[in-house]
Amino acid sequence: MYACSPTWNGDWIAEEDLERGLSQLAGKIQPSQGGAEAVSLNYGLHFTGGEPFLNFELLLRAVQIAEELKIPSTFVETNCSWCTKDEITRERLNELKVSGLRGILISVNPFYAEFVPFERTERCIRISGDVFGRNVMIYQLEYYQLFRRLGIKKTISQEESLSIIQTEYHSAHVEFFMMGRAVNRLRDFHPAYRAEAFFRQPCRPEFLRSWHNHFDNYGNLLPGYCGGISLGNWLHLDSLVEEGIDLEEHPILSFLVAEDMKGLFNFARDHGYHDSERGYVSKCDLCLALRRYLVSRGDFGELAPREFYEHVE
Repeated sequence: MYACSPTWNGDWIAEEDLERGLSQLAGKIQPSQGGAEAVSLNYGLHFTGGEPFLNFELLLRAVQIAEELKIPSTFVETNCSWCTKDEITRERLNELKVSGLRGILISVNPFYAEFVPFERTERCIRISGDVFGRNVMIYQLEYYQLFRRLGIKKTISQEESLSIIQTEYHSAHVEFFMMGRAVNRLRDFHPAYRAEAFFRQPCRPEFLRSWHNHFDNYGNLLPGYCGGISLGNWLHLDSLVEEGIDLEEHPILSFLVAEDMKGLFNFARDHGYHDSERGYVSKCDLCLALRRYLVSRGDFGELAPREFYEHVE
């Protein structure tokens, strides 16, 4: 979603901003359907990154602040790259639980397996079960089961990764988003279409949804999984909710809300955009192409953070 990589600057959120932002969220986060002590993918509050365990002290402080503010159903999302030994893994997970963390979401897919030895993933899952019990989520479980069947322990090559994605995710019941870096990695495996083919695939239900949105370290409120689009500053969420968004000052948001992808395409074309000859493999591919072009042609506050557009490939 966010095209995270070592090429980004660290840019960790300041503790002062973290406390201010979480204070704005307090009272607005819905607990899991199982209650405040339970966790689930689309309820509660999850801490993620990048990889949040790269700055464990900041992650620990975030959990403590959330607990002080009585934010329900908190959990952390991790790729397990840090789980090099049982002792380290257990110690950190226990410390987070004592500080108020309710559970954990462990990411498993071919993209991670290309860089993170799968034995670390298995270690995290095993020890997380001891620490958090039922509050362990694996996303996606189908890939975890697949890698175990394949006997993977170390990392897998890019060729193996692409082969698994191409052959396995079609047959497995997995959720897969053709957006961000995945579009470029898998472009050759999917048919491409002209922009008009996506004008009838609405973005508004996803773009304007009231659940599973993201709040980044730069202060941006991201709608859903739309990396590079900001609805405003979540560090001042109360003011944003009360005053709303001035769509005249944010034309890209205006076109997406009023006219969906067709409106954004026509807006970009008015600014000199030419339809890609190679076509687009998804509406997210089209949207990102349009936004990357517009970033290069003007200063649009809703296209944030700018660093996203500098690093996505």
